[in-house]
Amino acid sequence: MVPKLSTSALFVSALSTVALAEWSGPDHGNFPSHGSSAWGTLDHAPLAPWVDGPTPQGYGAPWGGRDVKNTNPYDQSTVPNTGMTRHYSWTVTNTTLAPDGVSIPMLVVNGQFPGPLIEANWGDWIEVTVTNGLETEGTALHWHGFLQTGTPWYDGVPGVSQCPIAPGKTFTYRFRAELYGTSWWHGHYSAQYINGLAGPIVVHGPKSDSYDIDLGPVMFSDWFHDYYINLVEQVFVASPVGPVFPPMANNMLIQGKGPYNCSNTALKCSPNAPAAAFKFQSGKKHLLRLINHSAEAIIFFSIDGYNMTVISNDFVPVNPYVTDLITLAVGQRTEVIVEGTGKPTDAVWMRITEGPSGLGPAGGTGCSLNDGKSFETTAGIYYEKANPSVPPTTKTAIDPSRYLFPLNCNNQPLNVTTPEYVMPLKEPSATLYFLMTGGLNSTGKFVWWMNNVTYLANFNDPTLFEAKLGNLNFPIERAVYNMGTNTSVRIVMTSVGFPASHPMHIHGHNMQVLSEGLGSWDGKSIVNPSNPQRRDTQLIQPNGYLVVQIDLNNPGVWPFHCHVAWHTSEGMNINFLEQNPLVENEMQLPYIMAQTCRDWSAWTGNHIVDQIDSGL
Repeated sequence: MVPKLSTSALFVSALSTVALAEWSGPDHGNFPSHGSSAWGTLDHAPLAPWVDGPTPQGYGAPWGGRDVKNTNPYDQSTVPNTGMTRHYSWTVTNTTLAPDGVSIPMLVVNGQFPGPLIEANWGDWIEVTVTNGLETEGTALHWHGFLQTGTPWYDGVPGVSQCPIAPGKTFTYRFRAELYGTSWWHGHYSAQYINGLAGPIVVHGPKSDSYDIDLGPVMFSDWFHDYYINLVEQVFVASPVGPVFPPMANNMLIQGKGPYNCSNTALKCSPNAPAAAFKFQSGKKHLLRLINHSAEAIIFFSIDGYNMTVISNDFVPVNPYVTDLITLAVGQRTEVIVEGTGKPTDAVWMRITEGPSGLGPAGGTGCSLNDGKSFETTAGIYYEKANPSVPPTTKTAIDPSRYLFPLNCNNQPLNVTTPEYVMPLKEPSATLYFLMTGGLNSTGKFVWWMNNVTYLANFNDPTLFEAKLGNLNFPIERAVYNMGTNTSVRIVMTSVGFPASHPMHIHGHNMQVLSEGLGSWDGKSIVNPSNPQRRDTQLIQPNGYLVVQIDLNNPGVWPFHCHVAWHTSEGMNINFLEQNPLVENEMQLPYIMAQTCRDWSAWTGNHIVDQIDSGL
């Protein structure tokens, strides 16, 4: 008699079977058509403790004696003055690649997916010269999590801080690594990044805990077998009940890799796409820099049979805590230390999943959307004497109920994630309330509103430039909140109606996260007011609330938006105009900003720009 399995057991069994059936061996870097990237290959070398550069006299590290507990990371006078500039030269092009075996049109930098690593030391300047090699589209790149103090025009948001880079033109971004840790860069022109225009950033600095080997960035994403323009057009007419459904992820990728079962698609598909692979050493502590660069997915990360010590969330070192499961929303990063407790001959699975589809049956619904065919991906971790040609046989101990809607569509409890550098909460000088809703607009298209406003960018007229000119009567669709000379703002968000999660990302700041939960905020409950969690991206739960606070000490115009690509495209963005007297009277925009707009204007004078969404 065959034993009857529980739903959870069936779920685990199905996932394990899929992982093994589709496993085609680790990547040794011999599959250029699958991404032309060394990430996730056994030949990829660990990162050094820092990149070459000067060190202060008497100290071995470029940041000298600065540490995570006693150095205010937001005080410009404490940022190491290294005098170093890290230079990069990139070209954005269209190409066809097959990261998971399925050939699709992609957007890439220097032919690579994931894109090139930016690596610097805390306090270095970073300079990236970007040539737009696309023939029919503008582009712009955003440096996620960077404060851009004194350089808000290099934030990389078309219609807010710059005009798009016109086809055939070149633009150089220059900004400082004021914070340290792990982040990513990505296209911010419409949803270009979901088709490959993304890559990792590492800024070396002091750590919350010690480790032996820095394995570098580990990038995760959902994956779609279509071009981003088609997917974005789909979201505006989609409905949870059809006949047109929202985009459903076809696969999950680790380091841009995740072999797909070709029997599930009619598209050109190669069955030998490689899986990602990593090296561990027995008895050593390994740092993994986890990054979620998905379009929509909340990703759950684990290593079979292992606990992980979390030491940083986004660009904020935290007091180390131990967990067996990491939750990452779009745009979020978490650094973890994993101790190599296995034998030299061991091999184990690293795995990511988004769980069952968010449009699944009642009681088994996940937090994200997928077609149900490949919503988990594994990568092999091989110890020094393991045979990499043999797949691991480990099983996950994570109960699948931990992936389900709605209670798991959020981050770690706020009382668990406390920053190493203590910053007590202060009374804000302003408070804003936002009601977040979704529905059909007057044209019958699905959009998102924040206080009944759907954001729409004007690529030819960046908001920052108008603020510099003192023109503060913005059209309502620019969603500009002029904070004047206020020194801080508390933001209370309540999501109602359509039950979706929203990873809210603030540009130019880290935010103190004061409270979150289901329903509405009671107006008083604050978690750990003596030292609230800080980060630049935080989930608001489905039909829930989120309360955050930011210091208004960075003159500029800063977007605050949901980082689900579809929701941003559908207008879920507002902009904070910060310290507008300083923007108007003291800020000096580089000449290249106006020239970039002239170039864009000249190109658009001869070409129709099909702005299919909000622009972001």
